[in-house]
Amino acid sequence: MEERKGKMTVEEAGRKGGLKTAETHGEEFYSEIGRKGGRIGGPKGGQRVRTLIEEGKKYENK
Repeated sequence: MEERKGKMTVEEAGRKGGLKTAETHGEEFYSEIGRKGGRIGGPKGGQRVRTLIEEGKKYENK
């Protein structure tokens, strides 16, 4: 393994940031953002995302 001086990988930085977020915001924060994930653009935002994915699939194999 290479020796590094003060630098971290993207994976290490992401893990460090996630742990800090968990420490400062707690479990409820993750629960809330999980619920919001499917509601992009309002209550039917999840449906809009699904529609866009389906439209994109039409062009995927062309």
